Amino acid sequence: MSNKQDEAFNFNFMDAAEWAKKIISETEKVVVGKRREITLLVCALLSGSHILIEDVPGVGKTTLAAALAKAAGLSFKRAQFTPDVMASDITGFNIYNRQTERFEFKEGLVMANILLGDEINRASPKTQSALLEAMEEAKVTVDGVTYELPTPFMVIATQNPQGFVGTFPLPEAQLDRFAIKISMGYPTEAQETQILTNRKGVNPLDSISAVTGIDEVIKMRKVVSNLEIDEAVCKYIVSLVSATRKHPSVNLGASPRASLAVMRMTQAWAFMQGREYALPEDVKAVFRNVIAHRIVLTQEAKLNHVSVEAILTEIINQTEVPFKGARGATAS
Repeated sequence: MSNKQDEAFNFNFMDAAEWAKKIISETEKVVVGKRREITLLVCALLSGSHILIEDVPGVGKTTLAAALAKAAGLSFKRAQFTPDVMASDITGFNIYNRQTERFEFKEGLVMANILLGDEINRASPKTQSALLEAMEEAKVTVDGVTYELPTPFMVIATQNPQGFVGTFPLPEAQLDRFAIKISMGYPTEAQETQILTNRKGVNPLDSISAVTGIDEVIKMRKVVSNLEIDEAVCKYIVSLVSATRKHPSVNLGASPRASLAVMRMTQAWAFMQGREYALPEDVKAVFRNVIAHRIVLTQEAKLNHVSVEAILTEIINQTEVPFKGARGATAS
């Protein structure tokens, strides 16, 4: 085992998994009935990924991001995107100080562990593109000087699928930077009643305590990145992703970046199940959330009301699963 792996595993694996469960439990104090969505969000955090939340207003997108940051003990900033938000608001800018007669760098909103980009599709394309370098390389360049972002760093972006007036749809190149896309969905009547009860005269966010900190999150990330994933599972991922490029109803299939995202999210999902190795069932658990926003259907498929969900389900059902009848049989 390499030195990096030694460092990652010099503490108990189950202790690390317990930290992740505590983050979920704390977040559930505020976000009711959305355990899978919270788990996917934690998986994105631990796999070094970014997430896009697309849903109607008022279902808890912003609250979910703020609750996760507080429970994980990470710094948090929010950008409310509008057409007049400038790229420099995100990346930072230099301003001249008359007293020192020097230019000083003023940090932008990306200088946080978790950046919430609210209604990202309302920002101009120039401002949207300002996030690209930050999301891909965890750094920004201002006037030729490169600044490293805090570690860990994660972007949680939201958008409303219903309101298109005054919006700038994210191009495929930027959508591809988000490892997963999720929707919150409306709560059940019982869950909504609990939400009202929890908010009687108090802000539920005040009840959340930091159960981890930056050091613990970094250690969990190392465990996830070194979690065992068999070559056969990697080939299974490639087979699934490649199938999106060959499907007759798909005009634009998923890229190799999507395969990497599936692998990393698979490792994180396996970690959240308390396992030190990944199974094909872990791939299936995250595949739709990783791929759905990355593929573009043909015009004929759109006219025939073919859904992306149906295509991905078909691909999963038709792709041979490794370990069938062997180790993976316990998970199938």
